[in-house]
Amino acid sequence: MSHASQPTGTPQPRRTTGRDADRNSGWVAGGVVFAGILLVCDGVLAILQGISAIAEDDVYGRIGSYVYKINLTGWGWIHLIIGICLVVVGWGVLKNSAWARYAGIFFAALGLVAQFLFLPYAPVWSVIMIAINVFIIWALAVYHPDGREDLTY
Repeated sequence: MSHASQPTGTPQPRRTTGRDADRNSGWVAGGVVFAGILLVCDGVLAILQGISAIAEDDVYGRIGSYVYKINLTGWGWIHLIIGICLVVVGWGVLKNSAWARYAGIFFAALGLVAQFLFLPYAPVWSVIMIAINVFIIWALAVYHPDGREDLTY
C-alpha cells in the first residue's frame, strides 16, 4: 500500500526513535507518579515546617546576622504558602494534568530556592529537600506524553 493511496485526513504513524522510547519508558512514567507523590509529601512537610516557624518553636536554631533579613515568622509564611501550592500541584500531577506538570516544575524550583535560603536554620533538612526538588523537576521535565517534545498540549 503506497502513501498516496491513503486518505488525506488519516494521520500517519509516527516513527519513534530511541530517544522517544527512553523518555516514555515505564520508569520515566513511574517517575512522574513518584514526583506527584513527592510533591504532595513535600507540600505537607513544607506546611508543617511553616507552621513550626510561625509558632516560633524552638525547633530552629537562632542565627546571628544573615544576609536575607527575614525573621523566622516570615520564613514560616513563605513555607506555608509554598507548601499549600505544592500539595495542590502534586494532586494535579497525580491526576495527569498537563498544567500541573508545568506548575510542578515552577513550584519545585521555587521550593528549591526557598530551602536554599533557609539553609542556616535547618541545613541537613534543607539539603535533603533540595535534592528531592531536583528529582521532581527532572521527572516532570523529562516526561512527554504521546512522545511529543513540544510545549503545546
